[in-house]
Amino acid sequence: MPAQNPSPEELDALVDTIAERVRERLARQTVPPLPVVRGTWYDETGLRALLREGGDRLGTNGDPAGPPPQDIAGLIDHTVLKPDTTRADIERVCKEALAYGFASVCINTTWLPLVVKMLAGSRVKPIAVVGFPLGAAVTEAKAAETREAIRLGAEEIDMVINIGALKSGDHDLVLRDIAAVVAAAQGRPVKVILETSMLTREEKIAGSALSKAAGAAFVKTSTGFGGGGATAEDIALMRAVVGPDMGIKASGGVRSMADAQAMVKAGATRLGASASVAIVSGGKAKGGY
Repeated sequence: MPAQNPSPEELDALVDTIAERVRERLARQTVPPLPVVRGTWYDETGLRALLREGGDRLGTNGDPAGPPPQDIAGLIDHTVLKPDTTRADIERVCKEALAYGFASVCINTTWLPLVVKMLAGSRVKPIAVVGFPLGAAVTEAKAAETREAIRLGAEEIDMVINIGALKSGDHDLVLRDIAAVVAAAQGRPVKVILETSMLTREEKIAGSALSKAAGAAFVKTSTGFGGGGATAEDIALMRAVVGPDMGIKASGGVRSMADAQAMVKAGATRLGASASVAIVSGGKAKGGY
């Protein structure tokens, strides 16, 4: 929770101030298009440098010029969130996560008991989404789902921001919504999904600033269901807002080593992908979450 409870007017003024500072900062240092550059971060020195800068999860296809795939695989969130996901799909994804050493399996809450059981005794984390994929549930429902997810064994929560409230400029509601989930998570990291493809530049700034104010650990680009995914430009903008103290998760459309590298260069510290196996093995990625 924020240290103080600002009035809606004070909150609007704070977001406006942050937005103006970000505009000024980016005007002084324009973010150029990010080319895919092979090199430094593929070797041990480059990887360690990125981790020192705050990166905790990266992605690669295990290029032979760099660290072995099993090392990079441990930095990826392996994701399966489609509505037609079956038990067999969940079992396959868990087995892949265990076989490749992925950092986590990210799933809808209904699958938590199975995932927790299958991952028991391993270092692979079960992660649950909340208010997914619309973000339009009432705050009490999001908080209740979060508490139940934690009870069932989720170690992190990925929540969807109230997109309509954010676009309406109701910053007080957005702040309270995120803060309630952070409280319900009982100390587990909360990642706030902004659904950047639906937002204006100003709304992305506001959503990122409010997530930080509410005590979230990460801001995240996309659900993968909103008609767009992560872009390097959005990651750079989010990093400019939240500074070095928060994580940023690039999700939606991350399907290759080139995608992963561009996101990391822009400031992402985690990647959410359903194409995790293809990324680490250099295979062909299949369609979406």
